[in-house]
Amino acid sequence: MGMRIFVTGATGFLGRALVLSARREGHEVVAWVRSLERGRALLGDQAELLADDGDPGRLRGALERCDAIVNLAGAPVLSRWTARRRAELRTSRVDLTGRLVAALEGCARRPRVLVSGSAVGFYGDRGDEELGEDARAGSGFLPELCAAWEAAARRAEPLGLRVVLVRTGVVLGLDGGALVQMLPPFRLGLGGRIGQGTQHVPWIHVEDWVRIVLHALTDDGLRGPLNAVAPAPATNRELTRALGLVLGRSTPFPVPGFALRVLFGGAASILLESQRVLPARLSAQGFSFSFPTLAAALGDLLVQRRPELRRLAAPPAGLDSPYLAAHPPSHELAATTELGVPLDEAFRFFSAPDNLGLLTPLAMGFSIRARSGPPAPGSTIDYGIRVGPVPLAWRTRFEAWSAGQRFVDVQEKGPYSAWWHEHRFEARPGGTTMHDRVLYRLPLGPLGRLAHRLFVADQLGDIFAQRALAIRMRFGESPRPSRAPLASAR
Repeated sequence: MGMRIFVTGATGFLGRALVLSARREGHEVVAWVRSLERGRALLGDQAELLADDGDPGRLRGALERCDAIVNLAGAPVLSRWTARRRAELRTSRVDLTGRLVAALEGCARRPRVLVSGSAVGFYGDRGDEELGEDARAGSGFLPELCAAWEAAARRAEPLGLRVVLVRTGVVLGLDGGALVQMLPPFRLGLGGRIGQGTQHVPWIHVEDWVRIVLHALTDDGLRGPLNAVAPAPATNRELTRALGLVLGRSTPFPVPGFALRVLFGGAASILLESQRVLPARLSAQGFSFSFPTLAAALGDLLVQRRPELRRLAAPPAGLDSPYLAAHPPSHELAATTELGVPLDEAFRFFSAPDNLGLLTPLAMGFSIRARSGPPAPGSTIDYGIRVGPVPLAWRTRFEAWSAGQRFVDVQEKGPYSAWWHEHRFEARPGGTTMHDRVLYRLPLGPLGRLAHRLFVADQLGDIFAQRALAIRMRFGESPRPSRAPLASAR
């Protein structure tokens, strides 16, 4: 039976992944957000939104309707720790958790469980020591912050809630986190170990992290700290080597520790300190990780989910498209996704414009600004995106629409000289097959071709790989047919 889950931090990297998988498992989500507009842009129609307007009565009322809480809110920790920044980090974690517990005290009906965020930073710099959940806390700002965060959550225990403290490691995904920051220099052949590279990096695939949180929500025997890390520890040097191998790049440029200390100050400890954290409690339970090794995790994110891409020698034949006749493409991108749901459910989700942002990487800053009406031939949607730090306006027009079968959207205004995107759906045993086909061209002739070779091809691959991962977390997969190897087109 599904639960109603109250989620803080739902619009972040981990929160969005959790919302998708929670919906797949039949749960409802109430997302506590700072901005209703931003929340709708990032979560689509997959969550009920509650604005954090400072009204404790509204917060109590929402909590009384929920069966569980997942508390993930927290400002990004990798930044220079000035006195002001330290206060922000504490306010966004410890104080916010305190507000939740204070609201719970006044509830006539309380949720049964609180799964609250923490981090492996709790353990501090511990070298090669193996760290299970019973290991002591470390010393320094980050361990003290984590300990205070956990203590604030534990104050819900006397109120009758089962409290689980998820100590999260480095989460590997394509919607945010460390991997997204590592990819650009590594793809240019400028990657390398950090410091000496001997420090242990407790890591986990984002999908396994979500499965751990959902497990913590439903296993009544789990209480207290829980290490959310993969069972195969790795050093920074091993992580660097594995990423280089998957990308086919050398990794000859180490980042000196002193440079990180100059850049980040005390926060450089996040990158330089060693924590050999093990998922001791999960292992004792026999928890099965989908991606237990770095090779499996990085292969899934950076190889298996990527679309096929090829350069076009001539305009494609057999397409009755006035848009393509006026905007000849130079490249084709194709992706096939297997969804473990019936065709009508799949089409309903993907044809809803409000869900576009949920399938778009966070870094792109997607937001709908205007729409001319419901999806139909000729209707348009105006939205904003970012490419790096540059904001861009994009207008989409629907060129074709066959309910339950196919729709085509084209770019009327935006960064491409041509962008034609066909979505086609087919029912198959166990679910639905969705075909994406994008025909596109960059502007500026030779400069556009150079940009495509240097970064646009990789960027499009990441966008569609993240989209495929989000779809898998939301809908699961039907049986997969064999797939042609990834084509290369730069």
